[in-house]
Amino acid sequence: MSTANTTVESLKNAIICAVKKAQSEGLLPDADLPSFTIETPADRSHGDLASNAAMVSARAFHSAPRKIAEAIIQNIDLTGTNLERCEIAGPGFMNFFYSRSYYSSVLREISSKGDSYGTSDFGSGKKVLVEFVSANPTGPMHIGNARGGALGDTLSSVLGAAGFDVSREFYINDAGNQIEKFATSLEIRYMQLYKDGYEMPEDSYHGQDIIDHAKNFAEIYGDRYVEADSAERRAALVKYALPLNIEGLERDLLKYRIKYDRWFRESTLHNDGSVKKVVELLTEKGHTYEQDGAVWFRASEFGADKDFVLVRSNGLPTYVVPDIAYHYDKLVTRGFDRAIDVLGADHHGYVPRLKAALTALGVDASRLDVVLMQMVFLVRDGERVKLSKRSGKAITLVTLLDEIPIDAARFFFNLREANTPLEFDLDLAIEKSSQNPVYYVQYAHARICNIFKGLEADGILPRECTDEELALLTAPEEVELINKLSSLEGEIISAAKDYDPSRITKFVYDTATLFHKFYNACRVRNDDESLMQARMTLCSCTRSVIANILTMFKISAPESM
Repeated sequence: MSTANTTVESLKNAIICAVKKAQSEGLLPDADLPSFTIETPADRSHGDLASNAAMVSARAFHSAPRKIAEAIIQNIDLTGTNLERCEIAGPGFMNFFYSRSYYSSVLREISSKGDSYGTSDFGSGKKVLVEFVSANPTGPMHIGNARGGALGDTLSSVLGAAGFDVSREFYINDAGNQIEKFATSLEIRYMQLYKDGYEMPEDSYHGQDIIDHAKNFAEIYGDRYVEADSAERRAALVKYALPLNIEGLERDLLKYRIKYDRWFRESTLHNDGSVKKVVELLTEKGHTYEQDGAVWFRASEFGADKDFVLVRSNGLPTYVVPDIAYHYDKLVTRGFDRAIDVLGADHHGYVPRLKAALTALGVDASRLDVVLMQMVFLVRDGERVKLSKRSGKAITLVTLLDEIPIDAARFFFNLREANTPLEFDLDLAIEKSSQNPVYYVQYAHARICNIFKGLEADGILPRECTDEELALLTAPEEVELINKLSSLEGEIISAAKDYDPSRITKFVYDTATLFHKFYNACRVRNDDESLMQARMTLCSCTRSVIANILTMFKISAPESM
């Protein structure tokens, strides 16, 4: 546990002990102390930690909160808590202030833990499967997939840092309607090479990739399939093109620094009978009925807005059945403690249906969490880029990464919470200035490296500081920076709880801001050797925190810029 979290726990215990002591002395009645909070005030001038223990105890102790606070303060022992004093504010809030030992302990902790600083065992090793991107393998990935990729991958890293056993997975939709549409598009483009009269349907895939697949297929097989049965021709085209698309997805995602633990094919669920088994289980449990020749699921009995079809009248399952089977496989067959899906916001209505089916199957649906991601809008020259996906002119993940640095892409896509729309400024992403947030953060890291290079060139090397030397770091800019560094573990845990890696993006940006502020206010190189060494330690710790976060997000931490 970090110094910050240990201090909070120590204070909590000190307050509990103070209440018991006050009760033994007759200052407070013999009643149970209600649950209370300890948090960091927005305005640190009011204290480093604040507790509402006296406020929430008013009813239990039949006394005014301020009187309760006075009894607690009179009996509290802050020895060993890294806190030195307490003040009562307003009607009974208690504000506590760190001792100098707190700041020294934080810096020593960062120095000793190095690249593991910020990690914890909060997740207790629970197995979590994060499924993200899972783009249809019928074409290149679009900008929504780019955001989903950065979000899912960094969320996985955050969960791992918080002590969860995380696996990354890509679900390949290699069966169903989209593959039929893929086959139709390929077939028509292939036939157009040899015969007139073949027109592309409006809802088919119009991208250049379909044209290229058809031409390359023709170069290999010529007109062999022109007079073949349509089913044979379509199967041959899909057999040729689909593996190439899947290979392309994996290659492009690796370029994006995303490596999955498993690529799971939907077709396996059909081939091993899992899809059929799901319908059979729901039927055996009495949760289905027949209507107009179709098999319906009684979803409305399990929290969904309405019932829905599982098997069409033609005997084919609807798209949701393989998804139910897939999540049953995650949570039951493979035994993950939790499954997290990163999906587009258009899946909002789909989630309750999926959870209803899992509940009907006897699975605790709360073990499935879904992060719904809002749209991305590309901006260039201050205007939104308007490109049609259907026309085949959309900017894909690959074309985006050809235009902007991967570091910028991964950082920018995590600038906002998933549930808010994101404007991605293409011009800003390549700008080398403090206006570019990723450049701003990386520059802070490089600036620290340059400080040490300059000192080393003059024969000044860092060394371990004494507590007395670290206690010299009393400037407001120094204290503020140390306070920020101390909260990394708590921020990672909060980001893991909320499934929100943008908290860490904001954290590292704020850390860079505070470092630049410190750098401008406090000279690292100075005539006081002890103070210089203390500030070098603070610089080193700041560099470690920035590097740890950038590494966690698979973004480079340059030593010079």
